[in-house]
Amino acid sequence: MSQTTSSAARGKWQVGTLAYTGLGLATLTFWLLWGDVAWSLRDRSVPSVMQLLFQKFGASNFVSSLLISTLPYAMILLIGPIISYRSDRHRSRWGRRIPFLAIHIPFVVLSMVAVAFSPQLGDLLHQGLGQYSPSLSTCTLIIIGLGWGVFELATVVANAVFYGLINDVVPSSLLGRFYGVFRAISLIASILFNYYIFGKAEQHFPLVFIGIGLVYGLSFTMMCLKVKEGEYAPPPQPKEGAGNFFIAARTYFHECFSKPYYLWVFVSIALPWIAFIGVNHFSVFFAKSLAMDMSFYGKCLALTYGCSLVLSYPLGMLADKFHPLRTSLIVISLYALVTAAGAIFSTNASIFSVFFILHGVLSGAWFTSSASLPLRMFPKENFSQFYSALNMFIGLGIMTFGPIVGHLIDFTGKYYRLTFIASSSLAFLAVILGLIVHAKFMKLGGPKDYVPPT
Repeated sequence: MSQTTSSAARGKWQVGTLAYTGLGLATLTFWLLWGDVAWSLRDRSVPSVMQLLFQKFGASNFVSSLLISTLPYAMILLIGPIISYRSDRHRSRWGRRIPFLAIHIPFVVLSMVAVAFSPQLGDLLHQGLGQYSPSLSTCTLIIIGLGWGVFELATVVANAVFYGLINDVVPSSLLGRFYGVFRAISLIASILFNYYIFGKAEQHFPLVFIGIGLVYGLSFTMMCLKVKEGEYAPPPQPKEGAGNFFIAARTYFHECFSKPYYLWVFVSIALPWIAFIGVNHFSVFFAKSLAMDMSFYGKCLALTYGCSLVLSYPLGMLADKFHPLRTSLIVISLYALVTAAGAIFSTNASIFSVFFILHGVLSGAWFTSSASLPLRMFPKENFSQFYSALNMFIGLGIMTFGPIVGHLIDFTGKYYRLTFIASSSLAFLAVILGLIVHAKFMKLGGPKDYVPPT
């Protein structure tokens, strides 16, 4: 791989001190994709199977939403800013991102093993507590919850710096297409999982989680060993007492939240993430309430991912050509209309399956078309800080919105069409805020001359 300053004359693409020939860029893409396969398998399989396990062992919709949505994003709020702040300022022989990515891998693997053996571990806990044990199923649920907590803690650490690594090593002019390829690979993994495995995952979850843990550990380790970062300018000289947590926190919040423009950007990007939660977190329960077979549900997911697969690279190209702010704004507008229709017409399994697939295709199209948006909108030198600040907005929204929707569903006697109503309402709000951000973006130079305010 050609990626040194001395190779700049030969390299067609440059990112800081890195320069790539065509072969070098292909090699970089291969190893990042190798890690992304594990990343995508984790993201697209674990939460949905966890939903089934929480229900299997007696968790309510409210408790399930707390564990699936609130817990992870509470961790993002507490840990994400610390990791991102340290990563932006870290310098080592392995770079500023790789060390943070490498350290989380064993925790993901161990958490998957713990969930795989949760019935046995739950039984040990049940016997150990004796007369004080609430029940065997509750003890098993506690083990699953603990495994899920460790899993999400490790995920938060990786998420805070993974996209920073991509921003540091991938040429900006290719980010849309790069994420399009990423999306395609992840969708292929999702199609295979949901078509062949999801319908059997509830009965054979130990094998599923052990397999995910092993694939993740091997793939992500290889990526960390093979991808090389460039050289970075020395971090800003610390002010007196900068090692103090409170001074570092003040620096972080001042840099990320002192400009109103970035607040608009944060909210406009966060709202679609929050909007998708309405359907995503309760779709399994909605399908079961309509007597939909879980194997058919898995095939609907596979079809959704198949459609998204076809769209992934073209959407990436459009994002590079017209800017991800514009492409994602069009997609979220279509999503708002479709989910509004889903709220009205999803009265049986057949109709629900149509709108569920449309929801999946359009939400996936938004993720693809907006994937490079933060990298194009935030300052490069401290990108991870701004990305973690964005995740704080996403986290606050999801950790409150998910349980609210779950509570409303329980309160209304499991009226699951509320999921489409909630998703559509936030999507329409996202369209309005997106138009406001676009107007501000054009005043700052637009697609050709935009420079992130500093």
